[in-house]
Amino acid sequence: MPATPPTEDEEPNAPAQHRKIPRLDGHGRTMIAVTVVCVCLAAATLVASALDLVGPAHDAGATAGRAAPVYQDPAQPVPARVADLLGRMTLEDKLGQLAQVDRAALTSPQDIAAYRIGSVLSGGGSAPADNSPTGWADMYDGFQSAAQATPLGIPIIYGIDAVHGHNNVRGATIFPHNIGLGATRDAGLVQAVGRATAEEVAGTGIDWTFAPCVCVARDDRWGRTYESFGEQAEIPTAMTSIIGGLQGGDLGGPTSILATAKHYVGDGGTSGGRDQGNTEISEAELRAVHLPPFQAAISQGVGSIMVSFSSWNGQKLHSHGRLLTDLLKGELGFTGFVVSDWAGIDQIDGQRGFTGAEIATAINSGIDMVMVPTDYRQFLQLLRNEVDASRIPIERIDDANRRILTKKFELGLFERRFTDRALTPTVGNQAHRDLARDAVRRSQVLLKNEGKVLPLAKGGGKIFVAGKSADDIGLQSGGWTISWQGSAGNITPGTTILQGIRKTVGSGATVTYNRDGTGIDSSYRAAIAVVGETPYAEGQGDRTGAMGLDSADLRVLSRLRASGVPVIVVLVSGRPLDIAAQVGGWAALVAAWLPGTEGQGVADVLFGDYNPSAKLPMTWMRNVAQQPINAGDGKPALFPYGFGLSYAGRPTSPPAQTAAPAQTTPPAKTTPPAPRPPAQTTRPPQATPPAPTTRPPAPTTQAAATTQTVGTALCTFRYAVSNQWQDGFVAEMKVTAGAAPVSGWTARFEFAGDQAITNAWNATVTQSGTQVSATNQDWNTTIPAGGNATFGFQATYSGTNPPPTTATLNDTTCTAD
Repeated sequence: MPATPPTEDEEPNAPAQHRKIPRLDGHGRTMIAVTVVCVCLAAATLVASALDLVGPAHDAGATAGRAAPVYQDPAQPVPARVADLLGRMTLEDKLGQLAQVDRAALTSPQDIAAYRIGSVLSGGGSAPADNSPTGWADMYDGFQSAAQATPLGIPIIYGIDAVHGHNNVRGATIFPHNIGLGATRDAGLVQAVGRATAEEVAGTGIDWTFAPCVCVARDDRWGRTYESFGEQAEIPTAMTSIIGGLQGGDLGGPTSILATAKHYVGDGGTSGGRDQGNTEISEAELRAVHLPPFQAAISQGVGSIMVSFSSWNGQKLHSHGRLLTDLLKGELGFTGFVVSDWAGIDQIDGQRGFTGAEIATAINSGIDMVMVPTDYRQFLQLLRNEVDASRIPIERIDDANRRILTKKFELGLFERRFTDRALTPTVGNQAHRDLARDAVRRSQVLLKNEGKVLPLAKGGGKIFVAGKSADDIGLQSGGWTISWQGSAGNITPGTTILQGIRKTVGSGATVTYNRDGTGIDSSYRAAIAVVGETPYAEGQGDRTGAMGLDSADLRVLSRLRASGVPVIVVLVSGRPLDIAAQVGGWAALVAAWLPGTEGQGVADVLFGDYNPSAKLPMTWMRNVAQQPINAGDGKPALFPYGFGLSYAGRPTSPPAQTAAPAQTTPPAKTTPPAPRPPAQTTRPPQATPPAPTTRPPAPTTQAAATTQTVGTALCTFRYAVSNQWQDGFVAEMKVTAGAAPVSGWTARFEFAGDQAITNAWNATVTQSGTQVSATNQDWNTTIPAGGNATFGFQATYSGTNPPPTTATLNDTTCTAD
């Protein structure tokens, strides 16, 4: 099928932000012209074969009586195939692999072959004119056809922001944003969401998503707060289980796509919550708070990592060789490839646009693929100049190519470069929508329930529903939905919260809806106000002033309260809002976050078909002046981190029945990944299996019992399991010094069961039998008086998994905290 041609009407001065192409295809070339292009591309492939220029195995093949090149042979090990292909590539071939271009910026599909471009992406809203699953598949196949015309036939890898489902595609299943998934504390459910998303993405041909965001959001003013699973590292670390869903048990599977952990590192900790700002913290805090989710992602075998726009103590991450090469690729052993953010290299010197010096700085710092969305010709010329002048060593170019090509081979792109059309009907199918509905109801946090007004009875009487977010798919889905910033309205198929309410009530009940709250009187038994934020994404979502409800919402709430009817507020938002002044007048409050297309899940909680179980992944402020506010900082919260009510006297809701959505391929294997050695390039580790959904993994459920000692404790410890599955778990230990500082420390404890540590971070951890020793690293040598050090690890177990009950710090016995 021919590609849908890109437009050429992009505003040249659009801001250099991550994937922001707001326009759609416009001029619509004729089918005849596209057919001519395809014929020319096919002819070019035949000519290449005739000239014995190596082409893709399933197209040109080997000449008569001659064996196919090693790189074309899928039976060969991936490192051998990479080495063979690398040896055949010209410098132009190699430089092209480092470039990623937005689809709408390509002058024509032929530029992919002419400039040897290695990757294409769709920025937020950069969609084909036919924004349907078939339209996307046609577009993707057209671009792969163009890449096929190069002498070596190296396929492109196509990236997209599928951050809560395949959210750019009309008709796809839109899942709750990460803040809602973090509230579930259910790593198994999140892995299932990743698996469903991968199936829908693969159904349009695309093979790479810029997800998950594993940032730790520390300031709710930040416009990307909803992209974070939680304010403490424990939740984003556990939720890296989504990587196993996206990449599957085998990265080469037909419904497996490459995952991306982003944004490395510390983007959730910028001063003032400013997007692309400066994270001004110590290295110890960076490692303890922001690094663990990336360490877990690497253990999960994540294929790519995206660099943050932000700075760390004044230095842009895109230029930070110590963090990108020494720490990420060296210390942590990351063997995938590092991709820049949208035009991220442009910001290194603080001036508009990019220079050869910025290109050299970024690539020498460790960036392997540069997202240079529009000016790809200039980029490739400047890159060539830097290599020719030896300012970028050819060894660095080869290393970047080796990392990128490895993933292309592991994904099977050389053998299956076009869309499997049998997968296209998975986009938005009922099994995935059922899973999304379950994710929605598991993400609802019940914050207030005065007089047990919830759950509402389904039958009898009248219920009044009001608020701008009650009957609006766009508002309840938020940003990164169809377009980059999102929008109000009927932007994609789904069930609104109002529709869910109407489907749930019995025949004896009446539901009246008025957006503005007009028409209510005392004859109604309850009023449901669905209010909150309007859609936004990065940059435009930053809140530097007020963070309360808008005037329209406040007027609706005032009308409802004046009726004397109990008011139940459903808050649709991407973060906690400043509501302390109003909440006293509400009978009930439910934090619905940004639930996506399946609003029925909200109704399931309101009417008791599901007993709410979610807990706050963020501390809820009393007022905006408290920002930033996080657990443990001593600031009094309106609702603390981890808070969430359930319906008393009602049975606990059953585990998810849709935790393993209908699949077109076998499910991921249920063994956790072994620690990934730096040299491993032939195959990604298998996905971490889902955590049990009978109980969400909570870090406090396995805290060690206190063992008191005589006199004043000189140190304390806290041990917590943040994620657990059938035969493995992730745990964290915090040791706190007493009245005197500790310089150079070793913490020791003994496992009470058959546990074996396989991977650790923030300390050098060794194990002999059941005895475990954790020693400081060079950046966290000293624990100040009353201060603490935290380290984490992944481990296996058999039988039960009891926590240690005692620990020592430098041979001094500590009490449990």
